[in-house]
Amino acid sequence: MEPDGPLGFADHDHAACRAGALARAEAVAEAQGLRLTPVRRRTLEILLEAHQALGAYDVLERLAEDGFGRQPPVAYRALDFLVEHGLAHRIRRLNAFAACMHPGEAHVPAFLICASCHALAEAPGAAVARALRAAADELGFEIERMNIEAVGLCPACREAGA
Repeated sequence: MEPDGPLGFADHDHAACRAGALARAEAVAEAQGLRLTPVRRRTLEILLEAHQALGAYDVLERLAEDGFGRQPPVAYRALDFLVEHGLAHRIRRLNAFAACMHPGEAHVPAFLICASCHALAEAPGAAVARALRAAADELGFEIERMNIEAVGLCPACREAGA
């Protein structure tokens, strides 16, 4: 069953969601000749466990529990690799990371972040990006990098009156 709305907020089979995203990421890595080492793969799995962004030290703690070491470079190198190759995104507002739900696809994500439960959804952001580029063009500004993030309440928290 295909969920309605951004995955972070929709009822869906998360095990299938996680497995599908991991399979797509592995296919992208293979197609690009990238080496998804055990620590990189486990880092991606950790990011896929929930539709929430995780800080590098949260990832490091989980990696250490799995025997990958406790030195911060272990997590940072794996996270940097995943972001550099489009397998994860950096959520600047939270100084955190989230798995890309559309690896290998050209897309501009817009991150919707719940201020209450911290759920995160990766929504299509192409229309927002076009509008921002048009506004920048009018001012003679050239955008080099764009990260679209919005903070609010997810449907569950709105319903609960958070």
